Amino acid sequence: MSGRQHRETEIARRIRAKGLATGRSCAQIAEEIHETCGPQFGTTRIKGHRLAHGIALADVIEQVRALFERDQKPAPGIGETLLSAYESGLKRPGPEYLHYLCTVYRVEPISLGYDGPCICGHGHRMPGLRSTGSADDDRAELPSRPRDLWLSRDGGGTAGGGSAEEDENVLRRTLLNLLDKASTGPIGELPAEILGAVEGIRRRMDETLVMATVSPAMLDQWEEATLSFGRQYTSTPPLRLLCDVLLELSAVRAAMSRRQPTDLAERLCRMAAQLSGLSGMIMINIGDHRLARAFFRTGRTAADETGDRALRAWITARESLVPLYYGDAREALNLAKKSRDLAGATPCVAQAMAPVVEARALALLAGNNGKKEVVDQAKRALQKARNAFTHMKAHEQEDIAFGYTERQLYFYQGDVLTKLGQTIEADMVLEQALEKYSDHILDQTLIRLDRAQCRLIEGDIDEALEVAIDAARQLKPEYRTDFILRPAVEFARSVEANGGKDLPALQEFYELMGIGGNRA
Repeated sequence: MSGRQHRETEIARRIRAKGLATGRSCAQIAEEIHETCGPQFGTTRIKGHRLAHGIALADVIEQVRALFERDQKPAPGIGETLLSAYESGLKRPGPEYLHYLCTVYRVEPISLGYDGPCICGHGHRMPGLRSTGSADDDRAELPSRPRDLWLSRDGGGTAGGGSAEEDENVLRRTLLNLLDKASTGPIGELPAEILGAVEGIRRRMDETLVMATVSPAMLDQWEEATLSFGRQYTSTPPLRLLCDVLLELSAVRAAMSRRQPTDLAERLCRMAAQLSGLSGMIMINIGDHRLARAFFRTGRTAADETGDRALRAWITARESLVPLYYGDAREALNLAKKSRDLAGATPCVAQAMAPVVEARALALLAGNNGKKEVVDQAKRALQKARNAFTHMKAHEQEDIAFGYTERQLYFYQGDVLTKLGQTIEADMVLEQALEKYSDHILDQTLIRLDRAQCRLIEGDIDEALEVAIDAARQLKPEYRTDFILRPAVEFARSVEANGGKDLPALQEFYELMGIGGNRA
C-alpha cells in the first residue's frame, strides 16, 4: 500500500470509528468518507462504502460470490482487479454486478455513484424493501448532496398503467429474468403488464416532447449507448433488446422533463427520435404493429423538434415497413414516397432505403405475373437505391439500424425479384445476401424463405421444403415471433395450394416453426 493509500485508509478509519460511536449508518459514514477523502485522494462513492464497512476488496468479492451461489448462478468473473477498477472510476459495473454490489452494501445505485434504480426494481437497504425507483430512497442517507443536482422524476400515473418508476421496474424485472435464463421459448403474446409498461414509457415521452440540466458528458454516454443498441439490433433477441432500449429512452425522457439549453435539447430530441424509431423496429420484429406505429409517431414528433430532414426521412422510411409487412402495400408505397420527398437532394440513409421499400411495395402489388411497366418501375427504384447507397457516408453503410448496408440492399433486391417471379436472378442475389449475413437470424430466415419460394415458383416442392426446413431448424425459439411466423405460414399455404398439403416434409416444417397445420 502506498503512502497516499495509507493516509486515505487512516482518515476513513477515523471517520468510521466516530460515525459508529455516534450511531450513524454505514451509508452516512460512506458519504462523509467520500466528501472528506474525495477532494484529496479521489475517493469514489463506491469505494467510500467499502471503507465505511471496514472491509477489504477480497471480502466484497467473497460476498458477491456467495450471493451468486445463493441465487444458483454460475460463479461470477468479478475479482479484485475489476472491483478496484470500479472503485477508481475506470470502469462502470454492468447491471448484474451493480445489483449484487448494492445488495452487499444495502444501498441503491445512486449511493454508489450510479444514476437510476437497480435492475431488480427492489430496495436494498432492507431485505424485501420495495424501491420507488427514484433518488428519494437514498436522499435521506445523503444529506449534504445539493437537492438541485438530482434529476426530477415524476411519480404520477399515466395511461401506461402506473408511474414512470413502476413501468421501468416491470422492464427491469423482465430484463433480469431474461439474463437469468440460458435460453427462452417463443415470445408469443406479450403479458399485459409488459405491454402496459412499454406503452407507458412511450406516452410519457410524447408528453415530455410537448413540454420541454444534463451534462454534455452524460449526453455523450447516452449517444454512445444509442449507437450500441443499433449494433445489437442484429444479434440480440427482440424482447431482451427492447428492455434495454426503453430503459434508456426513459432516462432521456427524464432529462427532457427539465428545460435544457438549445444545443443540449436538440441532442436529446435526436436520441429520443432514434430510440423511439429503434423501439418501433423491435416491435415489428416482436409482431406488434400497433405499438410499432405508435413508437414511430413518437419518433416523428421528436425528429420534428430537431429540424433534421434526414432524421425525419429515416423515421418515415422505417415506419413504411409496418404496412409493408402487415398487408397494406399501397400505404407502404405512399410512406416510402413521403420519406423520399423529406430526404430531398441531401445524401442520406433514407435516399437509399425509401426506394427499396417502394420497389418491395410495387412487387407485392404486381405479384409473380405483374405487368411489365410495374416490373420496370420496381427495378428502376432498386437502381435509385443503389445509386444513393454509393453517396452515403462510410459509417452509414456499416450501420444496419440507423444506416443502410450493402447486405440489406442484396437481401431486399432478392426479395423484390422473388415476388416478381424472376427466380433465377433472385436466387443469385439472395445467395450473395446470405453470405453477407452472419449475425442477424431474422433476416437469414427471411432470405432462406425467399429462396424456398423461388424453388416453389419453379415447381420443385421437395427442394422448396428442404430449404424452408433448414431455415426453421436454425431459428431459435425466442426469435419465433409473429413477424417471422407470417411469411412462414404464407410459404406453407403456397405449398398446400401447389398440391403439397399431405407431404410429411410440410408437416415437419409446421412442427419446427411451432405453428401447426391448421394455423389461420
